[in-house]
Order: sequence, then structure tokens, then C-alpha cells
Amino acid sequence: MTDLYTLTRKEVSRFMRVWKQTLVPPIITIVLYLAIFWKFIGDRISVVEGVSYIDFIFPGLLMMSVIMASYQNTSSSFFGAKFQKSIEELFVSPMAYWKILVGFCSWAMLRGLMVAWLVFITGAFMTDIQIQNFPLAFLFIFLSSLLFALLGLYNAMYAKSFDDISIIPTFVITPLIYLGGVFYPISILWEPWQTISLFNPILYMINGLRYAFIGGDSDISISLSIGILVFFITILTSVILYLLKKGYGIRS
Repeated sequence: MTDLYTLTRKEVSRFMRVWKQTLVPPIITIVLYLAIFWKFIGDRISVVEGVSYIDFIFPGLLMMSVIMASYQNTSSSFFGAKFQKSIEELFVSPMAYWKILVGFCSWAMLRGLMVAWLVFITGAFMTDIQIQNFPLAFLFIFLSSLLFALLGLYNAMYAKSFDDISIIPTFVITPLIYLGGVFYPISILWEPWQTISLFNPILYMINGLRYAFIGGDSDISISLSIGILVFFITILTSVILYLLKKGYGIRS
């Protein structure tokens, strides 16, 4: 396992070396969101689903930070290795393809978990948020981080330039996050928008994490939410392993 250890150590050293770019921005973002929604909007919206508005939106803001951190880590790291031609060293070595996948994704997940913890600590000073079900909260953060680490790796394999790795977060992930129930419960939507929202996978992540934080009644089955995450993780893992074996975007 020396090869896997070496790759993972390289990845964690890479994002920790630029911690001001990888760990600090999510904290600044969450402080701005909480300050604006707490001071200017929270006072005008008293209670949402039995909790204060700021406590309602906090799990969604935390999930947003985890998603973007995990995606950016693998997409920038793998494409950077392609751009510098250092990725070819992995493919001429006897390193197994699954180890390449695990090496890139594991520390993207670590970055996602670290961001989640830092955002939670920051939010704890500004809100009364508590975690009602810690194992469930960890499970949703873990699975969501893994899913978007895989998505970042998948995008990096197809990317031809640095501009290409910003297409998915700009035109896909960000709209899905904001339409995924971060700032509102889908129960207040009228049809057909409530039904359309059910096709947004990020909705299940945010809803599951919110349930773990505040408890109460869930708009969507928690088992269904976990099942959907596991399904997409399985599909992406299979596709990426196939692309790695074919050397797509790497071998001429």
C-alpha cells in the first residue's frame, strides 16, 4: 500500500500547503451568509418548520460548502496533474486503477469533512444550531463529499483546459444547490415545481442533513435519500474506473 499512501500524502500536502485558499474561503462565505440572513432576513421570517429561519438554512449552507470543496479538490488536482504531465507517471507505474481513484478522492473527502467541521464551529458561534443525530449527519456529509469528489475527478478526465473544470460548478452545481431547498422547504412550492424539485439530487443531500440537524418531520424519506446517494456513487465509481483503465484523456 506504499503507492496509495504516497499519493494520498501528496494530495493532502497539496491542499494544506495552500490552506488560505482551500479552507479559509468557506468560513468567510458562511459568515457572510449568516450575517445577512440572520440580521436582515431572519428577523422578518420567524419560524420555518418549527425552527428559526437561520437554523433552517444552516445545514444547506454547510452542505454547499462541502460539495464545492470536495469537487474543487479532485477537479483541480487531477487536471493539474494532466496539465503538468505528471499524471503519466501513475499510469506507467504498476499502481492499480482503484488506488488512483481512492488516492485522489480520499483527501478531497478529508477536505470536505474539514470544511464541514470549520463551518459548523463558525456557525455555532452565530446560531443556536445543534446536531440531533450525529451519525446520520456524518453519513450524509461523507456520502455527499464522496459523490462530488468523484464528479470532480470525472470532469477533470474530460477537461481540455482550466476553463472546462469550472463549467460544471457554474452551470450545474450552483443552480442545483440554490434550487435544492437551501433557503426554503419544498413543501411550500406549488405544482409542478414541487415534483420537478424531486429530480434534483442535491435536494436529498440537504434534506437529509437538515433532518440530522433539527429532527422533526422530513419532506423526503431518509432511506430514499441515502439510496440515491449510494446509487450515484456506484455509477460514477464504475464509469471512472472504466475511463482510467482506457486512459481516457490521458493516453494519446
